[in-house]
Amino acid sequence: MGVLCSVIRFENLHELKRLCHWGPIIALSVIAICSTMAMIDTVLWYWPLDTTGGSVNFIMLINWTVMILYNYFNAMFVGPGYVPMGWKPETSQDCMYLQYCKVCQSYKTPRSHHCRKCNRCVMKMDHHCPWINNCCGYQNHASFTLFLLLAPLGCIHASFIFVMTMYTQLYNRISFGWSSVRIDMSAAKRDPSPIIPFGLSAFAASLFALGLALGTTIAVGMLFIIQMKVILRNKTSIESWIEEKAKDRNQYYRTGEIFIFPYDMGSKWKNFKQVFTWSGFPEGDGLDWPVREGCHRYSLTVEQLKQKADKRVRSVRYRAIADYSGACCPLTKGLKTFFTTPCTEEPRIALRKGDVILATRGLKLVSTHPLECLKAGGVNLWALIHLSLFQILDVWRQTL
Repeated sequence: MGVLCSVIRFENLHELKRLCHWGPIIALSVIAICSTMAMIDTVLWYWPLDTTGGSVNFIMLINWTVMILYNYFNAMFVGPGYVPMGWKPETSQDCMYLQYCKVCQSYKTPRSHHCRKCNRCVMKMDHHCPWINNCCGYQNHASFTLFLLLAPLGCIHASFIFVMTMYTQLYNRISFGWSSVRIDMSAAKRDPSPIIPFGLSAFAASLFALGLALGTTIAVGMLFIIQMKVILRNKTSIESWIEEKAKDRNQYYRTGEIFIFPYDMGSKWKNFKQVFTWSGFPEGDGLDWPVREGCHRYSLTVEQLKQKADKRVRSVRYRAIADYSGACCPLTKGLKTFFTTPCTEEPRIALRKGDVILATRGLKLVSTHPLECLKAGGVNLWALIHLSLFQILDVWRQTL
């Protein structure tokens, strides 16, 4: 009870609005359908509760559901942890190594990034997950990863129940003829007969739940593998991308520098313990992080500043020649524009005729990675790509 109270506190009640989003609605619906159908199938048609195996199996199903929901809501409502508003380092000289966030009116701590969806600087931000309608970061990284582990395991168990239920109920209903195969779904031809007959609707519901369970196992299982890879290297998804860009920048300009990621402790077990602890709370305070020997505590932030400066050098200015309201699906621009809208939650910026947009050129001659299109000069460059896809604005290059 004490653990539950620590998760759902009075000041977190306003976070309930996070449930009113397509991500949590779909995720909770899948959990509810798979769990409910697995319990119904195992009690009514596969493994009755009056047997020891049936009772153990039913308890395991409930256990999967409780653990999945606990870690899911923990990741959603506890959140990633945010950099305190107005934060700055204790030593004023350290400010030169850090980026300043104009929205939060504070310096960005090492490993933190500003999330435009949450409108806050997130400590050790990994990504903004639409399925929990929150960021994955310092405080909830462990809960989020455990959810990614438990969900496939629970779905595998449920899939076994669905398959065995359909198999046992159809086994004595199938009759083979010389030229046809017949399935009698009216009643089972065996004793004892089930309390509720396994009809066509139950078969369809079990088959649908099986599809959801298998799809969830594959999709969420792949996400779990990706998360474990970055955790064992003591990185986040964003930091992996920053490291990749650092190598490209040094190779392109031939600086001779070798960027060493400072937070990898050199041991997968040590990296693992920074996220997963027996107490349930991650190590540290989310503001200051231990670094490997030979690295500066601001090695990563200095590299980020170099990449920002490089973007400003490579930026190209564009001028908008028509107004754009920022609507995601502007019906007034025609059906072609409406149906070719990219499926993304990235906000579009509203533009007026004559507004100037800074776009960053890639270092490579091949197509630039989408994450290359970040914010430069206070303008969302990913929105510029959306505008070109929407065919809303005719944007022409003009050197100012």
